[in-house]
Amino acid sequence: MKDEDNHLSNQGDWLICRLNSVIRQVIRVLAVLMVIVIILCVADVVWVLYKKMTTPPLYLLDLNDIFTVFAAFLAVLIAIEIFANITLYLRDDVIHIRLVIATALMAIARKVIVLDYSTVEPQYVYATGVVVLALGITYFLVSKQART
Repeated sequence: MKDEDNHLSNQGDWLICRLNSVIRQVIRVLAVLMVIVIILCVADVVWVLYKKMTTPPLYLLDLNDIFTVFAAFLAVLIAIEIFANITLYLRDDVIHIRLVIATALMAIARKVIVLDYSTVEPQYVYATGVVVLALGITYFLVSKQART
């Protein structure tokens, strides 16, 4: 009976090992796809900037144009942060919570920067503020714990 139990546990370990290997390959595919997304986002930033700079009045950006360009830049930075999350997971096999929180904070900051306050409901602004505050406190606490 013990030999059967040992065989089953070894078989289970083999299966888990194989499944982990598949997951690692999927993560590598995600990393490649994220690099493609980053390249496309950079091309989008160049295109948006080119379009905004070549429409009359030439080489001048109004406030809405600047926010559009900022949104495109921040989208690239968020994609780079997500790529960093993916590669860190590949290296350490652990989710780095501080980096994930920082990425979420950057994403919500992007939303705050490009938010058109004249068209959104006050509740949306309050909810966004609560999310920023919660993520900021969480980041602070996680950073504080990492230092101790």
